[in-house]
Amino acid sequence: MPRRGLILQTRTHWLLLGLALLCSLVLFLYLLECAPQTDGNASLPGVIGENYGKEYYQALLQEQEEHYQTRATSLKRQIAQLKQELQEMSEKMRSLQERKNVGANGIGYQGHKEQAPSDLLEFLHSQIDKAEVSIGAKLPSEYGVIPFESFTLMKVFQLEMGLTRHPEEKPVRKDKRDELVEVIEAGLEVINNPDEEDEQEDEDGPLGEKLIFNENDFIEGYYRTERDKGTQYELFFKKADLMEYRHVTLFRPFGPLMKVKSEMIDITRSIINIIVPLAERTEAFVQFMQNFRDVCIHQDKRIHLTVVYFGKEGLSKVKTILESVTSESNFHNYTLVSLNEEFNRGRGLNVGARAWDKGEVLMFFCDVDIYFSAEFLNSCRLNAEPGKKVFYPVVFSLYNPAIVYASQNVPPPVEQQLVHKKDSGFWRDFGFGMTCQYRSDFLTIGKYTLHLRIGLYVFTVLLYGNFLKGLRFYYFFIKL
Repeated sequence: MPRRGLILQTRTHWLLLGLALLCSLVLFLYLLECAPQTDGNASLPGVIGENYGKEYYQALLQEQEEHYQTRATSLKRQIAQLKQELQEMSEKMRSLQERKNVGANGIGYQGHKEQAPSDLLEFLHSQIDKAEVSIGAKLPSEYGVIPFESFTLMKVFQLEMGLTRHPEEKPVRKDKRDELVEVIEAGLEVINNPDEEDEQEDEDGPLGEKLIFNENDFIEGYYRTERDKGTQYELFFKKADLMEYRHVTLFRPFGPLMKVKSEMIDITRSIINIIVPLAERTEAFVQFMQNFRDVCIHQDKRIHLTVVYFGKEGLSKVKTILESVTSESNFHNYTLVSLNEEFNRGRGLNVGARAWDKGEVLMFFCDVDIYFSAEFLNSCRLNAEPGKKVFYPVVFSLYNPAIVYASQNVPPPVEQQLVHKKDSGFWRDFGFGMTCQYRSDFLTIGKYTLHLRIGLYVFTVLLYGNFLKGLRFYYFFIKL
Protein backbone atom coordinates (compact mmCIF):
# COMPACT_ATOMS: atom_id res chain seq x y z
CA MET A 1 0.00 0.00 0.00
CA PRO A 2 2.72 2.52 0.78
CA ARG A 3 4.53 1.52 -2.38
CA ARG A 4 1.53 2.37 -4.61
CA GLY A 5 1.21 5.88 -3.01
CA LEU A 6 4.84 6.61 -3.68
CA ILE A 7 4.45 5.75 -7.36
CA LEU A 8 1.39 8.04 -7.66
CA GLN A 9 3.24 10.93 -6.05
CA THR A 10 6.20 10.50 -8.44
CA ARG A 11 3.92 10.61 -11.49
CA THR A 12 2.30 13.78 -10.22
CA HIS A 13 5.68 15.51 -9.91
CA TRP A 14 6.63 14.56 -13.48
CA LEU A 15 3.29 15.77 -14.78
CA LEU A 16 3.74 19.22 -13.15
CA LEU A 17 7.29 19.47 -14.49
CA GLY A 18 6.08 18.72 -17.99
CA LEU A 19 3.40 21.38 -17.78
CA ALA A 20 5.97 23.95 -16.64
CA LEU A 21 8.28 23.10 -19.55
CA LEU A 22 5.38 23.34 -21.99
CA CYS A 23 4.42 26.82 -20.70
CA SER A 24 8.03 27.98 -20.95
CA LEU A 25 8.21 26.78 -24.54
CA VAL A 26 5.00 28.58 -25.50
CA LEU A 27 6.25 31.81 -23.87
CA PHE A 28 9.59 31.57 -25.69
CA LEU A 29 7.87 31.11 -29.05
CA TYR A 30 5.64 34.14 -28.32
CA LEU A 31 8.65 36.35 -27.55
CA LEU A 32 10.38 35.27 -30.75
CA GLU A 33 7.28 36.11 -32.74
CA CYS A 34 6.94 39.61 -31.17
CA ALA A 35 10.64 40.55 -31.31
CA PRO A 36 11.50 43.41 -33.80
CA GLN A 37 13.28 42.57 -37.01
CA THR A 38 16.92 43.64 -37.29
CA ASP A 39 17.12 44.48 -40.98
CA GLY A 40 17.42 48.08 -42.20
CA ASN A 41 13.90 48.25 -43.64
CA ALA A 42 12.16 47.25 -40.42
CA SER A 43 10.05 49.81 -38.56
CA LEU A 44 11.10 51.08 -35.11
CA PRO A 45 8.82 51.42 -32.15
CA GLY A 46 7.26 54.82 -31.56
CA VAL A 47 3.87 56.20 -30.84
CA ILE A 48 1.18 53.56 -30.73
CA GLY A 49 -0.37 53.09 -34.13
CA GLU A 50 2.54 54.74 -36.01
CA ASN A 51 5.77 53.38 -37.51
CA TYR A 52 8.92 55.54 -37.66
CA GLY A 53 11.58 54.57 -40.11
CA LYS A 54 14.81 55.99 -41.43
CA GLU A 55 13.07 58.80 -43.33
CA TYR A 56 11.43 60.10 -40.15
CA TYR A 57 14.70 60.54 -38.30
CA GLN A 58 16.32 62.17 -41.31
CA ALA A 59 13.48 64.71 -41.42
CA LEU A 60 13.83 65.27 -37.67
CA LEU A 61 17.57 65.95 -37.99
CA GLN A 62 16.95 68.36 -40.87
CA GLU A 63 14.34 70.25 -38.82
CA GLN A 64 16.72 70.59 -35.88
CA GLU A 65 19.47 71.80 -38.18
CA GLU A 66 17.16 74.48 -39.65
CA HIS A 67 16.20 75.57 -36.11
CA TYR A 68 19.83 76.02 -35.09
CA GLN A 69 20.59 77.89 -38.31
CA THR A 70 17.69 80.27 -37.62
CA ARG A 71 18.92 80.80 -34.06
CA ALA A 72 22.46 81.46 -35.28
CA THR A 73 21.17 84.00 -37.79
CA SER A 74 19.19 85.79 -35.06
CA LEU A 75 22.24 85.94 -32.79
CA LYS A 76 24.38 87.31 -35.62
CA ARG A 77 21.77 90.00 -36.26
CA GLN A 78 21.71 90.97 -32.55
CA ILE A 79 25.51 91.09 -32.47
CA ALA A 80 25.50 93.37 -35.53
CA GLN A 81 22.95 95.68 -33.87
CA LEU A 82 24.99 95.85 -30.68
CA LYS A 83 28.10 96.67 -32.67
CA GLN A 84 26.23 99.43 -34.47
CA GLU A 85 24.92 100.88 -31.19
CA LEU A 86 28.41 100.69 -29.71
CA GLN A 87 29.81 102.50 -32.70
CA GLU A 88 27.13 105.20 -32.47
CA MET A 89 27.82 105.63 -28.77
CA SER A 90 31.55 105.92 -29.44
CA GLU A 91 30.94 108.54 -32.12
CA LYS A 92 28.67 110.42 -29.77
CA MET A 93 31.28 110.40 -26.99
CA ARG A 94 33.90 111.52 -29.47
CA SER A 95 31.63 114.35 -30.61
CA LEU A 96 31.04 115.48 -27.03
CA GLN A 97 34.76 115.42 -26.35
CA GLU A 98 35.47 117.44 -29.48
CA ARG A 99 32.81 119.95 -28.54
CA LYS A 100 34.30 120.26 -25.08
CA ASN A 101 37.73 120.87 -26.56
CA VAL A 102 36.30 123.37 -29.05
CA GLY A 103 34.59 125.25 -26.23
CA ALA A 104 37.79 125.31 -24.24
CA ASN A 105 39.73 126.71 -27.20
CA GLY A 106 37.15 129.46 -27.77
CA ILE A 107 36.02 128.20 -31.17
CA GLY A 108 32.44 128.84 -32.29
CA TYR A 109 29.58 126.42 -31.54
CA GLN A 110 27.71 126.74 -34.84
CA GLY A 111 29.06 123.51 -36.27
CA HIS A 112 27.18 121.43 -33.69
CA LYS A 113 23.94 123.36 -33.55
CA GLU A 114 21.92 120.56 -35.16
CA GLN A 115 22.77 118.27 -32.22
CA ALA A 116 21.61 120.72 -29.53
CA PRO A 117 17.96 119.51 -29.19
CA SER A 118 18.88 115.90 -28.42
CA ASP A 119 21.63 116.95 -26.04
CA LEU A 120 19.25 119.32 -24.24
CA LEU A 121 16.68 116.55 -23.84
CA GLU A 122 19.30 114.24 -22.40
CA PHE A 123 20.35 116.94 -19.97
CA LEU A 124 16.77 117.50 -18.82
CA HIS A 125 16.27 113.77 -18.27
CA SER A 126 19.51 113.65 -16.32
CA GLN A 127 18.16 116.38 -14.05
CA ILE A 128 15.14 114.20 -13.25
CA ASP A 129 17.41 111.25 -12.47
CA LYS A 130 19.47 113.39 -10.08
CA ALA A 131 16.47 114.89 -8.25
CA GLU A 132 14.51 113.24 -5.42
CA VAL A 133 11.57 112.34 -7.63
CA SER A 134 11.74 108.56 -8.03
CA ILE A 135 14.48 107.68 -5.54
CA GLY A 136 15.54 108.96 -2.16
CA ALA A 137 18.75 110.64 -1.10
CA LYS A 138 20.97 110.17 1.94
CA LEU A 139 20.74 113.17 4.22
CA PRO A 140 22.67 114.04 7.41
CA SER A 141 19.49 114.65 9.46
CA GLU A 142 15.76 115.30 9.13
CA TYR A 143 16.48 119.02 8.78
CA GLY A 144 18.11 118.35 5.44
CA VAL A 145 14.77 117.33 3.93
CA ILE A 146 13.39 119.86 1.46
CA PRO A 147 9.73 120.49 2.45
CA PHE A 148 6.85 120.78 0.04
CA GLU A 149 4.47 123.73 -0.08
CA SER A 150 0.81 123.08 -0.87
CA PHE A 151 -1.60 125.00 -3.06
CA THR A 152 -5.14 124.93 -4.36
CA LEU A 153 -6.82 126.83 -7.18
CA MET A 154 -7.14 129.93 -5.02
CA LYS A 155 -4.51 129.79 -2.28
CA VAL A 156 -0.91 128.91 -1.54
CA PHE A 157 0.21 127.65 1.88
CA GLN A 158 3.80 128.83 2.12
CA LEU A 159 6.48 127.97 4.64
CA GLU A 160 8.97 130.82 4.23
CA MET A 161 7.01 133.94 5.03
CA GLY A 162 9.64 136.56 5.79
CA LEU A 163 8.25 139.91 6.98
CA THR A 164 5.70 140.56 4.25
CA ARG A 165 4.27 137.21 3.19
CA HIS A 166 1.44 135.38 4.95
CA PRO A 167 1.15 131.65 5.77
CA GLU A 168 -1.95 131.43 3.59
CA GLU A 169 -2.54 133.84 0.73
CA LYS A 170 -3.45 134.19 -2.89
CA PRO A 171 -0.41 134.29 -5.15
CA VAL A 172 0.20 137.98 -5.72
CA ARG A 173 3.17 137.83 -8.06
CA LYS A 174 2.25 137.21 -11.66
CA ASP A 175 5.06 134.73 -12.25
CA LYS A 176 3.85 132.54 -9.37
CA ARG A 177 0.25 132.65 -10.62
CA ASP A 178 1.32 131.82 -14.16
CA GLU A 179 3.53 129.00 -12.89
CA LEU A 180 0.76 127.26 -10.95
CA VAL A 181 -1.79 127.76 -13.75
CA GLU A 182 0.64 126.24 -16.25
CA VAL A 183 1.30 123.28 -13.96
CA ILE A 184 -2.41 122.54 -13.50
CA GLU A 185 -3.01 122.81 -17.26
CA ALA A 186 -0.08 120.48 -17.93
CA GLY A 187 -1.50 117.96 -15.44
CA LEU A 188 -4.89 118.11 -17.15
CA GLU A 189 -3.22 117.52 -20.50
CA VAL A 190 -1.49 114.42 -19.14
CA ILE A 191 -4.76 113.00 -17.75
CA ASN A 192 -7.00 113.83 -20.71
CA ASN A 193 -4.47 112.67 -23.31
CA PRO A 194 -2.58 109.80 -21.66
CA ASP A 195 0.38 108.05 -23.24
CA GLU A 196 0.51 104.31 -23.74
CA GLU A 197 2.91 103.80 -20.83
CA ASP A 198 0.70 105.65 -18.31
CA GLU A 199 -0.57 103.36 -15.53
CA GLN A 200 -4.24 104.23 -15.79
CA GLU A 201 -7.30 102.66 -17.33
CA ASP A 202 -9.69 104.43 -19.65
CA GLU A 203 -12.88 105.35 -17.82
CA ASP A 204 -16.19 106.29 -19.34
CA GLY A 205 -18.82 108.59 -17.99
CA PRO A 206 -22.37 107.57 -17.10
CA LEU A 207 -23.43 107.89 -20.76
CA GLY A 208 -20.40 106.05 -22.14
CA GLU A 209 -18.50 109.20 -23.11
CA LYS A 210 -14.82 109.71 -22.32
CA LEU A 211 -14.15 111.42 -19.01
CA ILE A 212 -12.61 114.86 -19.43
CA PHE A 213 -11.06 116.54 -16.40
CA ASN A 214 -10.97 120.32 -15.98
CA GLU A 215 -9.53 122.77 -13.46
CA ASN A 216 -12.57 122.37 -11.19
CA ASP A 217 -11.52 118.74 -10.63
CA PHE A 218 -8.18 119.85 -9.18
CA ILE A 219 -8.10 118.98 -5.45
CA GLU A 220 -4.67 120.02 -4.25
CA GLY A 221 -1.04 120.17 -5.25
CA TYR A 222 2.41 120.23 -3.69
CA TYR A 223 5.67 121.61 -4.98
CA ARG A 224 9.25 121.99 -3.85
CA THR A 225 12.39 123.26 -5.54
CA GLU A 226 15.86 121.77 -5.44
CA ARG A 227 18.02 124.76 -6.24
CA ASP A 228 20.50 122.84 -8.37
CA LYS A 229 18.03 120.60 -10.23
CA GLY A 230 14.51 121.94 -10.62
CA THR A 231 10.97 121.99 -9.23
CA GLN A 232 8.84 118.93 -8.51
CA TYR A 233 5.03 119.08 -8.60
CA GLU A 234 2.56 116.54 -7.18
CA LEU A 235 -0.99 117.10 -8.45
CA PHE A 236 -4.24 115.36 -7.41
CA PHE A 237 -7.48 115.43 -9.40
CA LYS A 238 -10.87 113.88 -8.61
CA LYS A 239 -14.31 113.85 -10.17
CA ALA A 240 -17.12 114.62 -7.73
CA ASP A 241 -19.01 111.41 -8.60
CA LEU A 242 -15.96 109.10 -8.59
CA MET A 243 -14.01 107.61 -5.70
CA GLU A 244 -10.63 107.35 -7.47
CA TYR A 245 -8.04 110.11 -7.51
CA ARG A 246 -5.75 110.91 -10.42
CA HIS A 247 -2.16 111.63 -9.41
CA VAL A 248 0.26 113.36 -11.77
CA THR A 249 3.92 114.05 -11.01
CA LEU A 250 5.64 116.78 -13.03
CA PHE A 251 9.18 118.11 -12.89
CA ARG A 252 10.52 121.39 -14.21
CA PRO A 253 14.30 120.93 -14.62
CA PHE A 254 14.78 124.65 -15.08
CA GLY A 255 13.29 124.19 -18.51
CA PRO A 256 10.08 122.77 -20.05
CA LEU A 257 7.82 120.66 -17.86
CA MET A 258 8.48 116.95 -18.18
CA LYS A 259 6.03 114.25 -17.18
CA VAL A 260 7.39 111.76 -14.65
CA LYS A 261 4.37 109.51 -14.16
CA SER A 262 0.58 109.42 -14.22
CA GLU A 263 -1.36 106.94 -12.13
CA MET A 264 -4.74 106.17 -10.56
CA ILE A 265 -4.99 105.88 -6.76
CA ASP A 266 -7.88 104.07 -5.08
CA ILE A 267 -8.16 104.85 -1.35
CA THR A 268 -11.69 103.57 -0.78
CA ARG A 269 -10.46 100.57 1.24
CA SER A 270 -7.56 102.27 3.01
CA ILE A 271 -8.01 102.12 6.79
CA ILE A 272 -6.05 104.48 9.05
CA ASN A 273 -5.06 103.39 12.54
CA ILE A 274 -4.82 106.58 14.61
CA ILE A 275 -2.45 105.99 17.53
CA VAL A 276 -2.69 108.42 20.47
CA PRO A 277 -0.31 108.18 23.46
CA LEU A 278 -2.02 109.66 26.53
CA ALA A 279 -1.41 110.34 30.22
CA GLU A 280 -3.92 112.09 32.54
CA ARG A 281 -5.08 114.85 30.14
CA THR A 282 -8.69 113.66 30.16
CA GLU A 283 -10.20 117.08 29.42
CA ALA A 284 -8.12 117.36 26.26
CA PHE A 285 -9.17 113.81 25.38
CA VAL A 286 -12.82 114.90 25.58
CA GLN A 287 -12.11 117.64 23.02
CA PHE A 288 -10.20 115.17 20.85
CA MET A 289 -13.03 112.63 20.85
CA GLN A 290 -15.54 115.33 19.91
CA ASN A 291 -13.55 116.11 16.78
CA PHE A 292 -12.91 112.38 16.23
CA ARG A 293 -16.65 111.69 16.31
CA ASP A 294 -17.44 114.44 13.79
CA VAL A 295 -14.62 113.67 11.35
CA CYS A 296 -13.78 109.97 11.66
CA ILE A 297 -17.07 108.35 12.66
CA HIS A 298 -19.61 110.50 10.83
CA GLN A 299 -17.59 111.47 7.74
CA ASP A 300 -14.64 109.21 6.96
CA LYS A 301 -15.83 105.89 8.52
CA ARG A 302 -12.53 104.11 7.72
CA ILE A 303 -10.68 104.70 10.99
CA HIS A 304 -9.43 102.57 13.86
CA LEU A 305 -8.44 104.35 17.09
CA THR A 306 -5.67 103.05 19.35
CA VAL A 307 -5.21 104.82 22.70
CA VAL A 308 -2.11 103.94 24.74
CA TYR A 309 -2.68 105.20 28.29
CA PHE A 310 0.13 105.60 30.82
CA GLY A 311 -0.59 105.29 34.54
CA LYS A 312 -3.73 104.58 36.54
CA GLU A 313 -4.98 108.09 37.32
CA GLY A 314 -7.68 109.07 34.82
CA LEU A 315 -7.83 105.64 33.19
CA SER A 316 -11.40 105.01 34.32
CA LYS A 317 -12.54 108.35 32.87
CA VAL A 318 -10.90 107.54 29.51
CA LYS A 319 -12.75 104.21 29.47
CA THR A 320 -16.00 106.02 30.25
CA ILE A 321 -15.43 108.46 27.36
CA LEU A 322 -14.78 105.64 24.90
CA GLU A 323 -17.81 103.68 26.10
CA SER A 324 -19.94 106.81 25.75
CA VAL A 325 -18.81 107.28 22.14
CA THR A 326 -19.51 103.58 21.50
CA SER A 327 -23.05 103.80 22.82
CA GLU A 328 -23.87 107.07 21.05
CA SER A 329 -22.30 106.35 17.64
CA ASN A 330 -22.18 102.53 17.62
CA PHE A 331 -18.42 102.75 17.11
CA HIS A 332 -16.40 99.69 18.16
CA ASN A 333 -13.21 100.12 16.12
CA TYR A 334 -10.94 101.15 18.96
CA THR A 335 -8.26 99.60 21.17
CA LEU A 336 -7.28 100.78 24.64
CA VAL A 337 -3.85 99.71 25.89
CA SER A 338 -2.96 100.45 29.52
CA LEU A 339 0.68 100.77 30.67
CA ASN A 340 1.52 101.26 34.34
CA GLU A 341 4.64 103.36 33.78
CA GLU A 342 5.75 106.94 33.16
CA PHE A 343 4.65 108.65 29.98
CA ASN A 344 6.93 108.12 26.99
CA ARG A 345 5.60 109.10 23.60
CA GLY A 346 7.97 106.91 21.60
CA ARG A 347 7.17 103.95 23.82
CA GLY A 348 3.44 104.59 23.41
CA LEU A 349 3.63 104.79 19.63
CA ASN A 350 5.67 101.61 19.47
CA VAL A 351 3.19 99.71 21.68
CA GLY A 352 0.24 101.10 19.73
CA ALA A 353 1.75 100.04 16.41
CA ARG A 354 2.43 96.52 17.66
CA ALA A 355 -1.06 96.20 19.16
CA TRP A 356 -2.48 95.96 15.62
CA ASP A 357 -2.54 92.28 14.57
CA LYS A 358 -4.47 92.41 11.29
CA GLY A 359 -1.56 92.77 8.87
CA GLU A 360 -0.47 95.90 7.02
CA VAL A 361 -2.19 99.16 7.89
CA LEU A 362 -1.63 102.88 7.46
CA MET A 363 -0.91 104.57 10.80
CA PHE A 364 -1.30 108.19 11.87
CA PHE A 365 0.78 109.10 14.93
CA CYS A 366 -1.34 111.70 16.63
CA ASP A 367 -1.31 113.66 19.90
CA VAL A 368 -4.39 114.23 22.03
CA ASP A 369 -4.37 117.95 21.19
CA ILE A 370 -4.57 117.42 17.44
CA TYR A 371 -7.48 118.89 15.49
CA PHE A 372 -7.72 117.49 11.94
CA SER A 373 -10.25 117.30 9.12
CA ALA A 374 -11.51 114.59 6.77
CA GLU A 375 -9.51 116.16 3.93
CA PHE A 376 -6.32 115.62 5.90
CA LEU A 377 -7.11 111.90 6.30
CA ASN A 378 -7.35 111.57 2.52
CA SER A 379 -4.05 113.43 2.18
CA CYS A 380 -2.57 110.96 4.63
CA ARG A 381 -3.71 108.08 2.40
CA LEU A 382 -2.54 109.73 -0.81
CA ASN A 383 0.95 110.68 0.35
CA ALA A 384 2.10 107.56 2.22
CA GLU A 385 3.28 104.49 0.33
CA PRO A 386 4.58 101.29 1.93
CA GLY A 387 8.30 100.89 1.49
CA LYS A 388 8.65 104.19 -0.39
CA LYS A 389 7.11 107.27 1.23
CA VAL A 390 6.42 108.56 4.74
CA PHE A 391 4.15 111.59 5.18
CA TYR A 392 5.21 114.22 7.77
CA PRO A 393 2.65 117.06 7.84
CA VAL A 394 3.92 120.50 8.88
CA VAL A 395 1.54 121.96 11.46
CA PHE A 396 0.63 125.60 12.00
CA SER A 397 1.24 126.87 15.52
CA LEU A 398 -1.23 129.44 16.80
CA TYR A 399 -0.27 131.97 19.43
CA ASN A 400 -1.95 132.18 22.82
CA PRO A 401 -5.53 133.33 22.16
CA ALA A 402 -5.46 135.40 25.37
CA ILE A 403 -2.83 137.57 23.68
CA VAL A 404 -4.09 137.45 20.11
CA TYR A 405 -7.64 138.37 21.17
CA ALA A 406 -6.67 140.58 24.11
CA SER A 407 -8.91 143.35 22.82
CA GLN A 408 -11.97 141.11 23.19
CA ASN A 409 -13.57 140.22 26.49
CA VAL A 410 -13.72 136.53 25.64
CA PRO A 411 -11.70 134.72 22.95
CA PRO A 412 -13.84 133.39 20.08
CA PRO A 413 -14.72 129.69 19.88
CA VAL A 414 -12.00 127.28 18.88
CA GLU A 415 -13.46 126.76 15.39
CA GLN A 416 -13.15 130.50 14.67
CA GLN A 417 -9.53 130.53 15.84
CA LEU A 418 -8.49 127.90 13.29
CA VAL A 419 -7.30 130.32 10.61
CA HIS A 420 -3.97 130.83 8.84
CA LYS A 421 -2.89 134.41 9.55
CA LYS A 422 0.50 135.92 10.17
CA ASP A 423 -0.55 137.61 13.40
CA SER A 424 -2.11 134.43 14.76
CA GLY A 425 0.66 131.86 14.33
CA PHE A 426 3.50 130.34 12.29
CA TRP A 427 4.37 127.13 10.49
CA ARG A 428 6.09 124.69 12.86
CA ASP A 429 8.44 123.29 10.23
CA PHE A 430 10.91 121.98 12.82
CA GLY A 431 8.50 119.40 14.26
CA PHE A 432 8.40 115.78 13.06
CA GLY A 433 6.04 114.31 15.66
CA MET A 434 3.01 113.97 13.40
CA THR A 435 3.46 111.32 10.72
CA CYS A 436 1.53 108.97 8.45
CA GLN A 437 3.36 105.77 7.62
CA TYR A 438 2.66 102.09 7.12
CA ARG A 439 3.12 99.61 9.95
CA SER A 440 5.79 97.56 8.16
CA ASP A 441 7.91 100.69 7.66
CA PHE A 442 7.67 101.65 11.34
CA LEU A 443 8.54 98.18 12.63
CA THR A 444 11.74 98.11 10.56
CA ILE A 445 13.01 101.37 12.06
CA GLY A 446 13.61 100.19 15.64
CA LYS A 447 11.98 99.33 18.92
CA TYR A 448 11.54 102.75 20.48
CA THR A 449 12.81 105.12 17.79
CA LEU A 450 10.98 107.41 15.42
CA HIS A 451 13.93 108.45 13.28
CA LEU A 452 13.64 109.03 9.55
CA ARG A 453 14.89 106.26 7.32
CA ILE A 454 17.28 108.61 5.57
CA GLY A 455 18.65 107.27 2.31
CA LEU A 456 16.13 104.48 2.02
CA TYR A 457 12.84 106.23 1.36
CA VAL A 458 11.63 109.26 -0.53
CA PHE A 459 10.59 111.40 2.41
CA THR A 460 7.66 113.69 1.79
CA VAL A 461 7.41 116.65 4.16
CA LEU A 462 4.29 118.56 3.17
CA LEU A 463 3.03 121.95 4.22
CA TYR A 464 -0.35 120.88 5.50
CA GLY A 465 -1.78 121.72 8.87
CA ASN A 466 -2.40 123.89 11.88
CA PHE A 467 -1.55 123.71 15.59
CA LEU A 468 -3.47 125.72 18.16
CA LYS A 469 -2.16 126.57 21.63
CA GLY A 470 -4.99 127.48 24.01
CA LEU A 471 -5.14 128.76 27.56
CA ARG A 472 -5.26 125.35 29.23
CA PHE A 473 -5.14 122.84 26.41
CA TYR A 474 -3.15 122.35 23.25
CA TYR A 475 -4.96 121.90 19.94
CA PHE A 476 -3.43 120.87 16.65
CA PHE A 477 -5.26 121.84 13.52
CA ILE A 478 -4.62 120.05 10.22
CA LYS A 479 -6.86 121.31 7.49
CA LEU A 480 -6.93 122.55 3.89
